[in-house]
Amino acid sequence: MEKLFNKFEVEGVVVTDPSLKTQISFGSVVVPHSFGRHAKKPHEKRNVNLVERLVNKLMRGGTGEKTSGKVIRTHGKLSGKKAKALKIVEEALVMVAERTKKNPVQVLVDAVQNSAPREDFTRVSFGGVSYQVAVDVSAQRRLDMALRNLTLAAIMGAFGNKRTLAEALANEIEMAAKGDTANSYSIKKRDETERMARSSR
Repeated sequence: MEKLFNKFEVEGVVVTDPSLKTQISFGSVVVPHSFGRHAKKPHEKRNVNLVERLVNKLMRGGTGEKTSGKVIRTHGKLSGKKAKALKIVEEALVMVAERTKKNPVQVLVDAVQNSAPREDFTRVSFGGVSYQVAVDVSAQRRLDMALRNLTLAAIMGAFGNKRTLAEALANEIEMAAKGDTANSYSIKKRDETERMARSSR
């Protein structure tokens, strides 16, 4: 099997979460770039390389996220710049490998598994009265939410900071892989989502 970016082995990567096993894919590619071949086919996302899905999430549009009293706007600085986003993710994985002395793809998988919420809530209306109800999260949405929170944490970590986006992403992947509830934004978001779902039961 080809090495990812000609550097990282993907053959020995283990996915322990049964629901995410069907959704996490690596394929035999050096550069994770499928040129949108999956875009118009239902459920085809699960065959897209996990690292490419992370890159796609990094190319966010203009969004605002409130943190510590201020709203951070990303303004889609990487929107459409896939080559640049690929380079950032590659740099982040190299940093993770150097710091942890482990396969960074395995660390990324652990981070995704730890930060994927199992329960969410939705708004339901009955007779003009709307209230929240708890719902189970599908495997595909769990993975999407985990990747979104990882990249959002990286963007917020690098915003108005001296650290680069690659450094911020590497930090978040490491903390999420350890399950660091104190410092990892994606783990905090998972706990917050599950807590609100529990209160909506």
